[in-house]
Amino acid sequence: MMITDVARMLQRDFRGQMLFRDSPGFAEASAIWNAMAQRTPGLILKCAGTDDVQRAVRAAAAAGLPVAIRCGGHSLAGFSTCEGGVVIDLAMIRSTQVDPSRRTARVQGGCLLGDIDSAGQRAGLAFPAGVVSHTGAAGLILGGGTGWLTRRYGLSCDNVLEFEVITAEGAMVRASAAENGDLFWALRGGGGNFGVVTAFQLQMHPLRSVVLATATCEERQMAGVLRSWGDFMAGAPDELKWNISLAKAANGRPALNQTIIWAGDGAQGEKFLRAALAAGSPANVNIREMPYLALQTMADADFPHGQRYYTKSGYFHSLSGKSVETMLQKTESMPSRKSQIELAFLGGASSRVGPGETAFGDRSAPILLNILGQWCEPANDAENVSWVRSVFGALRPGMAPGVYVNFMSGDEQDRVREAYRTRWDRLLQIKQAWDPNNFFCRNQNIPGKI
Repeated sequence: MMITDVARMLQRDFRGQMLFRDSPGFAEASAIWNAMAQRTPGLILKCAGTDDVQRAVRAAAAAGLPVAIRCGGHSLAGFSTCEGGVVIDLAMIRSTQVDPSRRTARVQGGCLLGDIDSAGQRAGLAFPAGVVSHTGAAGLILGGGTGWLTRRYGLSCDNVLEFEVITAEGAMVRASAAENGDLFWALRGGGGNFGVVTAFQLQMHPLRSVVLATATCEERQMAGVLRSWGDFMAGAPDELKWNISLAKAANGRPALNQTIIWAGDGAQGEKFLRAALAAGSPANVNIREMPYLALQTMADADFPHGQRYYTKSGYFHSLSGKSVETMLQKTESMPSRKSQIELAFLGGASSRVGPGETAFGDRSAPILLNILGQWCEPANDAENVSWVRSVFGALRPGMAPGVYVNFMSGDEQDRVREAYRTRWDRLLQIKQAWDPNNFFCRNQNIPGKI
């Protein structure tokens, strides 16, 4: 079948918008965050409600065309679009309802992180999500979800109480601890392999502000900072989150940037932040209290739509002297000053979730590495991709097994099993039960029939 056949099947009952390549607004609607992964679909179905999603899934399945599910269009690997196929777009399904008394929120599948943050803060509540507010909530949550509150309250997927899901047959089901338990388990970390999530019931937490510290350090102290960082964080309280990034300064030398937040009692916060900074040989220190909403939008301008992104990710149990030396050396050869080597220490509440409780990968290695290539011009693709791969190749021998699904690029299908490790066989069984024909395959894919 063809794109026109899908449109014909939907023309009577579809309540949303159907955009073809020659439709006004198509170019804007088809643009995604990562320009390196840009594709041109044949049809975009902007769904007006859950019933539209059901109709879209049934029509696309009947047509046998490639299908992508889009929430915020923020998929690093480009999975929120496809070439010549059908994009099922949830952007119009975007309401958030907060229950302050129960500290929960019902969030529709098209919401961005900023929608959840804004609605929650009106009630003094926060959800542990990512750090860029224009990210789609669904993709982030389904892949795990790390951010500033990971140590305090766990991963995003740890804080989901219920999913509303459209299956590959177009049926609407719910998944929770009490209903469709296997599907509930798989959706917490298993990505978009099992259906279209049209709503989430989320656990929210009381938080209005944080204490933020930023600092740099001199180049001669960088190796020491990286070593002491891991030692300090291994015993740090859950309220403390300390991220480090390595970038290239204007003079071509490595620059180390430290960002630390305290998500707890403000009176204690500065004391703990100063203790952390003392371990980090700081310069250019700035400590201030910040509204949670401001924290959640702080990085937005650094990761805009339309630039080119490529990453490799992994974990460390600890940073060896060799790994530290490699990171500093590779920073000097960084072809783009927008690129970074990012380090986040997880642990805390996220590490106390049992190894079999969710589909999210192994949590035993607390240091999350993201080698982020970021640049603007297509002509520079090869050198930036090559740099990311060379850093990863040099660091790989010292890394623990595993990879964070949300930080995987589109050329890493060979690492998907590594992401899930001991959970792989159970995920295969659940995939075969809910999507045996692999209709939902634009993701870090778990195959259906094998």
